[in-house]
Amino acid sequence: MTSLTVSGRVAQVLSSYLTDLFGVMGNGNVHFLDAAEKLGLRFSAVRHEGAAIAAADAYYRTSGRLAAGTTTYGPGYTNALTALAEAVQAQIPVVLVTGDAPTSGARPQDVDQTAIAAGLGAATFTVTRDAAGSITQQAVEYALTKRTAVVIAIPYDLAALEAADEELPAPMAPAVSDDADGGLAQAARLLARAKRPLILAGRGAHLAGAGPELRELADRLGALTAGTALALNLLQGDGYLGVAGGFGTDTAAGLMGEADVVLVAGASLSPFTMRFGHLLAPDSTVIQIDAALQPRHPRVDTFVSADVKSAAARILTLLDDPASAAASPTAWRAEARQRLAEGPAHHPGSAETPDGRLDPRSLAKALDAVLPERRTVVQDGGHFVGWAPMYWRIPRPQDLVMVGTAYQTIGLGLASAVGAARAVEDGRTLVLASGDGGFLMGLSDLESLIGAASSAVVVIYNDAAYGAEIHQYGSQGLTEKPMLIPEVDFSGVARALGAESAIVRSLEDLSALTGWIDAGAKGTFVADCRITSSVRAPWLSEWMAASQAAKAAVAG
Repeated sequence: MTSLTVSGRVAQVLSSYLTDLFGVMGNGNVHFLDAAEKLGLRFSAVRHEGAAIAAADAYYRTSGRLAAGTTTYGPGYTNALTALAEAVQAQIPVVLVTGDAPTSGARPQDVDQTAIAAGLGAATFTVTRDAAGSITQQAVEYALTKRTAVVIAIPYDLAALEAADEELPAPMAPAVSDDADGGLAQAARLLARAKRPLILAGRGAHLAGAGPELRELADRLGALTAGTALALNLLQGDGYLGVAGGFGTDTAAGLMGEADVVLVAGASLSPFTMRFGHLLAPDSTVIQIDAALQPRHPRVDTFVSADVKSAAARILTLLDDPASAAASPTAWRAEARQRLAEGPAHHPGSAETPDGRLDPRSLAKALDAVLPERRTVVQDGGHFVGWAPMYWRIPRPQDLVMVGTAYQTIGLGLASAVGAARAVEDGRTLVLASGDGGFLMGLSDLESLIGAASSAVVVIYNDAAYGAEIHQYGSQGLTEKPMLIPEVDFSGVARALGAESAIVRSLEDLSALTGWIDAGAKGTFVADCRITSSVRAPWLSEWMAASQAAKAAVAG
């Protein structure tokens, strides 16, 4: 290798894994960013360090390609912690390159960044002059293999010093454990005997590229299929029930509850997916296949640690054995088709509301008809989180980026939209859905999105409140004063930053958005949609009922 600084060596190794960086420049990472630019890495500046990791995280969720965030030490680093925690909880491989205290010892302004990261579940790899390259490579391989966020720390006094020459091995392919002779054989036998099989796919199945194998397996078994919100439409086809959990229809949930054998592929079975314990029948047999390191769900009867794609292919081979051959239960699919056609769909919304503001359900339906067909949707956390997966056509799993759900946070939407916008390269329009509370948290990065996106629509569900808290706690009689937000003219703010925009008080006001789309959908359009707080999302009602039941059980 040629002579490089420590920062340059870090950038050089990273350049063999990724092309995009997001962050804010400061004393601790200025030499790293200088080296990254010379190496041709694309740096997208964000305006708050909290956006650095969130953007890199969303870039991966959208494209499947690794990206890095970067901050300075101290306050720059601590500003990024919420997004770092979300990436860890959501099992997203992402790299944070940050400055750190000098090797001579902490200064008065330094904090123990390694301990802070450990508290979030993120490993820190601190580079040295002798091993800057190998430590960087170790960090990246760890992130990819373990599917998690890592921190690469560059001590302040080493950043500009010359690094030692190193001979590094080629990047490793992630090792996969495949328990074909044990758990998969048992899984094949259970599925072959099933009368009402169901295959439930999660994001792990999507990331493994297992859609074709799981779809073939479903057709071989005559199984019904479903997906988590993060694997939306991965298994679309005959027998597809849609989203499992609170974003799905009651008819679909009823069918899932009648399955006798359930194959869970790359899904963690969160409380939301499981409808707080009510999705699957108590006597159903549950098989879970996942390569991720995660605790086994108590509902799972058979767990197989394996790559989902290779596991599905192996099960198909095992079903070729006459002893394990499955009889296709076609009646199960026919019954499902009939019940789905006759059962109620999602509520279409109301034309009138108590406060005269828009019903978010009718707004969501109208937006689906207006937004470009080729769309990638980024969604912040909040009360409105279900409207997109419930009412919008989202053709592929990678076209729905739901952030904040793993760590139960809001405010990462704008930052995530920046990363997704950089990852979208095929003419799709980036659509951000956010509440007014979360949007205000990340408002500084509206300017970043306007600069990064070639075509973006921002939909703000503006109810002048923290809506989830209004429904959860205002309904209990607690004071709503801290839950209210003075109504902000987001349209005016957007125009000041260079976007086109409109306030949407009626469905007819969407004509401004339609005109922008018809004119080519270039740049960024912000739709400030004034919605009512009187409509409670069904998923939130489920959550509230489950919480009340849990409290009653403890009290009893």
